[in-house]
Amino acid sequence: MDQVRTPHVVVVMGVAGTGKTTIGPLLATRLGVPYAEADDFHPPANIAKMTAGTPLTDEDRAPWLDAIGSWAHGREGLGGVVSCSALKRSYRDRLRAAAPGLVFVHLTGDRSLIEDRMTHRQGHFMPAALLDSQFATLQPLAADEAGVDVDVAGSPDEITGRAADALAGLDAPAAPPAAPA
Repeated sequence: MDQVRTPHVVVVMGVAGTGKTTIGPLLATRLGVPYAEADDFHPPANIAKMTAGTPLTDEDRAPWLDAIGSWAHGREGLGGVVSCSALKRSYRDRLRAAAPGLVFVHLTGDRSLIEDRMTHRQGHFMPAALLDSQFATLQPLAADEAGVDVDVAGSPDEITGRAADALAGLDAPAAPPAAPA
């Protein structure tokens, strides 16, 4: 498998259970850039709240988003992949304020598939019970946001391949306009 190099810093986003922690490192390897896990940027108080089944507030998320934005800023021009739910436009705007060149890979999929995956994963602090709040909070990428939607059906390698192909499409030069007839 050929590595595709990108100077982009890519945020792998989506609701809990879409595979951010699985796809993020695979995509980073495929792109030949470092990976950072967003969960590692949470302060202990946030992890305690989520473990207790309490959704985070925007105030709780601010220092977390700022830490991720700082990491992304440090990778500008070098490339990198970081996982981050980035469910609201305001969260993505906050990340872009720190690192304007961010590109988002929004992992999307059928709710029942995502819930099934959540119930079978081990050792994660986000309980499946919070999935409804995640979907209620989700604001999909808008047309003016740099990014792509990638369906999470299939194997991790298939999903990663679709993500890499979609990102390559963002980098492709636009076709020249057709000559007038």
